[in-house]
Amino acid sequence: MAFIIAGVLLVLAAGAGFYFMQSTKKELHAMIGTETLSIPELERLRGVSDELGARGGFRKTSEVVGAAHPRPEGLLTAEISKTECVWYRYRVDRQYEHVEYRDGKRHYSKRSEKVADHTSFEGYALIDEQGRTIGVDPNGTSPDGVEQSVSRFEPHDGGGGQPIELFGLRLPGFLSDNRSRTIGFEYKEWLIRPGRRLYILGEVHDKIGPLVIGKPEQQGHFIISGRTEQELRQSRTQRHKLLAAGVIVAFVLGLALVVVGIVR
Repeated sequence: MAFIIAGVLLVLAAGAGFYFMQSTKKELHAMIGTETLSIPELERLRGVSDELGARGGFRKTSEVVGAAHPRPEGLLTAEISKTECVWYRYRVDRQYEHVEYRDGKRHYSKRSEKVADHTSFEGYALIDEQGRTIGVDPNGTSPDGVEQSVSRFEPHDGGGGQPIELFGLRLPGFLSDNRSRTIGFEYKEWLIRPGRRLYILGEVHDKIGPLVIGKPEQQGHFIISGRTEQELRQSRTQRHKLLAAGVIVAFVLGLALVVVGIVR
């Protein structure tokens, strides 16, 4: 029976791997098949759309490259590091010791749970070498390959029940009991500073007047990255190869275990 269960789990893992492999392949093909357009080229295409009577209805899937630039209201301030930026995200995880009683004995295990996760929603812009800008609507998307400004673990002193305030963040209190004891909190933060070179694949539109690139309204890919397109292509190609090999191995081994389990 154990062989059959292990085999089924491996086959299921192969199915999940195949899904991620196909997703990676589609993303790679989207980057290969989408043209990188400059801001003047996009403005020209928008002008043609306006002449055809579609003002406000311009839609164009495109890649855009430029430096991160703050919105008119100014820069944001990251919550934990207090760094000025155009985008940030932070996450706080509680690390705790869990106790289980089995066969009259205590069994300890270290566990983790997310207690806070926030992404800035404000838009920003990309600016080219001539000072021309295009808006960016991040839409809650976490960028790839951006700076991690904080990665820190803070032990907890054991006081329970009262709200905890660290680095300007107010967290709920956690009461320790005979099954759970808070060890500490892990803080992580990522951000995009002004001037950071970005590659963006998305849909350019003029719904609010100025050109903005964001997540496609219909099906499509939306990528924001601090890496170049070439670096992204290489990483996706490598990931696809590793997933393909893993899927084959997991499926064959899983099928073999199921057969062995049935025969036994």
